[in-house]
Amino acid sequence: MGALEMEVRTVRKLAAGVASASLAMLLACPANAQTAPQADQDLMGLNDGELRDALDMRYDAALAATLDPAIINATDARFHWASEAKVQCAIAIGFTKNDLRDEDSIRKCDAAYRRLMAPPPAPPPPPPPPPIPVRPAICDQAVNTVFFDFDSRAAPQSTAATAQFLRSNTQTCGWTGFDVVGHTDRAGSDAYNDTLSMARARSVADIMVAQGIPETMITVAGRGEHDLAVQTVDGERNPQNRRVVITVR
Repeated sequence: MGALEMEVRTVRKLAAGVASASLAMLLACPANAQTAPQADQDLMGLNDGELRDALDMRYDAALAATLDPAIINATDARFHWASEAKVQCAIAIGFTKNDLRDEDSIRKCDAAYRRLMAPPPAPPPPPPPPPIPVRPAICDQAVNTVFFDFDSRAAPQSTAATAQFLRSNTQTCGWTGFDVVGHTDRAGSDAYNDTLSMARARSVADIMVAQGIPETMITVAGRGEHDLAVQTVDGERNPQNRRVVITVR
């Protein structure tokens, strides 16, 4: 076995240990593989001087790439193609020094060089923004009304369901508080109705607290007969006016 052949075999063994294993692993992963462009010239068709120049150029470019921090730290396969091109081009150059052409190493040198020089794959598009949460329609129910019997201070049984609705949707809707305002119809004196409206508001607020709404979120007020839902003459009873209005904030 000649000295040149032993040298070539040694270099090829080193190439297999240095680059081939990692390249094979990368090629098995479609995300890292790059397709080499078609050769724009047939290196084997060049004369000896032109071939040596072409191989030297590829080797120098590959060597520089293996020392470039941008390529060393890249997440694509360019560093590995640079390593492969450097090794294969060195083998091919070694043959040319003895006026020989090793078609296998020349072909691999050119293919690895072209993969190295190919544009890196475009980065994946950014993920779409998360969908904007849709505000539930129930959150737009800003006003809830509880109606009272004539001259009654006791909130009806349905008030508990209203309070449960408010409590269960407070976080979802982003409500920060509740204004509870009592009202009366025009039967009775102003002073009496002022007191009655406040008592009605307090009755509803107590039920809201009992259902789990913090008292600190509730304001209570009484308007008596001064803010009617339905305009009536003084002294007239009207069920639409006997109410407590809960407004969310």
